[in-house]
Amino acid sequence: MPAANLLPAGRRIAALGALALAGSLLVAAPAQADGSPSGAPAAATTPKGDGAKGICKRLPKTEDRVTKALNRLNGDATVVGSVARLEQRVANAKSAGHAEIQTYLSDRLTARKAMVTTLQTRQKDLKSVATWCAAQGEGSGK
Repeated sequence: MPAANLLPAGRRIAALGALALAGSLLVAAPAQADGSPSGAPAAATTPKGDGAKGICKRLPKTEDRVTKALNRLNGDATVVGSVARLEQRVANAKSAGHAEIQTYLSDRLTARKAMVTTLQTRQKDLKSVATWCAAQGEGSGK
């Protein structure tokens, strides 16, 4: 007498699939654990230089990006992303009595002001890099 199937066909297929997946995971786990790579070992490479050629090549775009960001940050209250606009939002939150919003915006304002200082420093650094690149005859194209 044949044994009665206790599971419907769909569940039986799903159970067999899960069993096959579990079996393949059990077989693959010891293969991964032995630590010996099956292919050629990838040698850890060290940089061959300081990347000066690439930095000089990207310099005009980097300078433009920093200048654009500083112009935005130093814009008036009508410029989205400016320090002045965020200061206005902090003042609006304070006058509306939204203490939590004011705190959140004040923290963002602190970070944005720090970003201005960082970008100004970066802009000065890029000027000296541009001088160096010109002296070395490195790339200066966009």
